[in-house]
Amino acid sequence: MERHVLKMNYVVLDLEWNQGVDKKKREKKKKVPNFEIIEIGAVRLNKNREKESEFSRLIKPQIYGKLHHVAKNLLHMKMEELQSGKPFVEVMADFLRWCGEDFIFCTWGPLDLSELQSNMRYYGMETLKSAPLRFLDVQKLFSLAYDDGKSRCSLEAAVDFLAIEKDIPFHRAFSDAYYAGKVLARIPERFYENYSYDVFNPPRTKEDEIHVVFEGYAKSIFRVFPDKQAALEDKGVVATKCYVCRKSLKKTIRWFTPNGKNFYCVAYCDVHGFMKGKLRIRKAEGQGVYVVKTTKLITPQQVEEIRLKQEHARMLHRKKRASESGGHTED
Repeated sequence: MERHVLKMNYVVLDLEWNQGVDKKKREKKKKVPNFEIIEIGAVRLNKNREKESEFSRLIKPQIYGKLHHVAKNLLHMKMEELQSGKPFVEVMADFLRWCGEDFIFCTWGPLDLSELQSNMRYYGMETLKSAPLRFLDVQKLFSLAYDDGKSRCSLEAAVDFLAIEKDIPFHRAFSDAYYAGKVLARIPERFYENYSYDVFNPPRTKEDEIHVVFEGYAKSIFRVFPDKQAALEDKGVVATKCYVCRKSLKKTIRWFTPNGKNFYCVAYCDVHGFMKGKLRIRKAEGQGVYVVKTTKLITPQQVEEIRLKQEHARMLHRKKRASESGGHTED
């Protein structure tokens, strides 16, 4: 499993998008992106996290002819203003040239890169990567550096916390990228090890699978399988190894699921103690599923919490079976 500090240029990106007003019409056009990108803003920072360049473009809408009320209220923009923009394909080509080489995308939150690639695919462009794309989620890094690592605050709250001067308005693509870049530059570089992966394109081959170790846990993104059963029969998916010493472990709580989507287990390492495994089964575009697996060392108290969760799942399963068979079960 790989683990290293990133040292490259940083393209801090923000998007603004519109969506169809009529949800039913949107659902009928399944190939159409849920969100049409109408503005791209970005700043490029060098290896020392100093701002080198800026990018800001409006995109002329080609999918949705009206601004959704959410976009209109948030952006204070009219459709007439967007008509002065260039088509998405032209703007995207200019943006990728501007990005240059040897860089990593950085965004506030995890959504932008998937929406960007969704729009690229719609227009017949090659997506950013045919496998999971590594990026920095600045919102997550801020939480790791200055909060509990789990909660997520707004960009403006982070700017206020760091006492960054608010010299331009928020809620436009360039301004939000501008502020996210300033926040990123204030986060100690050691936290950059905690990078994220956009899984718009999940792994299709074993070679494209992701296996990384972060501080306190390990993460794997397994390739696409035909169905959930095939995924759960794969030895690599269900194996339990200590991510510290790489020793194969015996399970003390076998894999179980409370909901059919997330699966849990507990294993024990003679050197490092109890380890929790978690599998998340996710649908791949088209057909099949892929698996995100995390493993983390836990306390004996947390083991008991998982054991209780297993017992609750068993109880619900028994009730469901009894109900389907017309019988009954006691609480």
